[in-house]
Amino acid sequence: MKYKNFYIENYGCQMNISDSDIITSILLNHGFILSENLDKANIILLNACSIREKAELTLKKRLEQLKFLKKKKKIWIGIIGCFSKEITKFFWNKKMVDFFIPPDSYREIPNFIYYSIMGMQYLSYTKKKNETYADISFVKTKQNNKKITSFLSITRGCNNMCTFCIVPFTRGRERSSDPDSIIKECKHLYQNGYKEVTLLGQNVDSYLWIEEKNIVDFSKLLDLLAKEIPMMRIRFSTSNPHDMSNKVLEVISKHKNICKHIHLPVQSGSNKILKLMNRKYTREEYLFLVKKIQSIIPECSISHDIMTGFCNENEQDHQDTINLMNEIKYNYGYMFSYSPRPGTYAYRKLKDNVPKHIKKKRLQEIIDLQRKHSFYRMQEHLGRVEEVLIEGESKKNNQYWYGRNTQNLIVVFPKKFLNIGDYAHVKIKDTTSATLIGELFI
Repeated sequence: MKYKNFYIENYGCQMNISDSDIITSILLNHGFILSENLDKANIILLNACSIREKAELTLKKRLEQLKFLKKKKKIWIGIIGCFSKEITKFFWNKKMVDFFIPPDSYREIPNFIYYSIMGMQYLSYTKKKNETYADISFVKTKQNNKKITSFLSITRGCNNMCTFCIVPFTRGRERSSDPDSIIKECKHLYQNGYKEVTLLGQNVDSYLWIEEKNIVDFSKLLDLLAKEIPMMRIRFSTSNPHDMSNKVLEVISKHKNICKHIHLPVQSGSNKILKLMNRKYTREEYLFLVKKIQSIIPECSISHDIMTGFCNENEQDHQDTINLMNEIKYNYGYMFSYSPRPGTYAYRKLKDNVPKHIKKKRLQEIIDLQRKHSFYRMQEHLGRVEEVLIEGESKKNNQYWYGRNTQNLIVVFPKKFLNIGDYAHVKIKDTTSATLIGELFI
């Protein structure tokens, strides 16, 4: 076939990046060629995200830009990843997209492309509800040849049915990968030069594999990986607070190569709002869990997701979130205002009744407060010697390396004789709210 050059752009979370690696591996194994830039590609794959309205708007804008490229030469555009039925109709009606591939049908992507090039629509695909892609090994390419960190999905889908979230509808119900395949893939990554892997799932703590009498939960999986590949750093994301167990915390504490950072989305500090969101914990239970983490893993950093302006949120609910932030003082977080997602319970049953200007005001207050807390937490590292995995050159100064410590905090320091992939001991001399600045400690 003449048209075999493909290019992928991501518009979403770490799970999308992991999915792009899966798709790349599938296409390379079918004789396709990964293009280094857009201009050389005939097949353009946009890895979509429907979790927030902003990502969808960005995708629409990108497709408007690609319309001009489509007029200049023969290209076929495919949407992959998380997308709603409404988005599919919107792009299909405007004739902007040639094919759509949901997350459980990536194995059939060559067929989607072949049919599109022939001017036909591929309709015979089947969604596999138990698909995990556990047997697909990551393929190293020119583009990622210098990378030393990777993502690996260990669960797919979600059963939690939060009222604001579209993931259960776009990625299906929860299922876990075979632990043997996870260990095999992590070993494969390490043998190919990767020094760190992040285990991914919409809710990694609910990982569960049952085979006859063999039961592997998330704590056991972490323990197995840490022992099998002791020289590889292990991270994970995301944790749902109602599923995190003491056993997981004890395993993290026990192993040096399991990084001391937990991303623990709270969404709101108000019990009223948490109930409306169908989050399965209370403010008090969340705070108790944070105290447990701090007790079992004193050096652990904690980050968050906070959504402001959810349905029926009043000023007291907002202040409950502010107060919770003040009590915990997170290391960093991801903050955004609520936007209704078609297909969710909140979209169908709840009223988006917080005015946009109030959402904007509350979001800015949360961002400003988190900036203060981040700076406060960064200051705790002053004078310490941190172990840093070098990931590349600093974007602001090519005479500096950048990497991350065990708490997932960015560290920059002057280059000397080390290389990407090396561990460095760095003494922290200064900080911003987002970066630790140091010098090599010998």
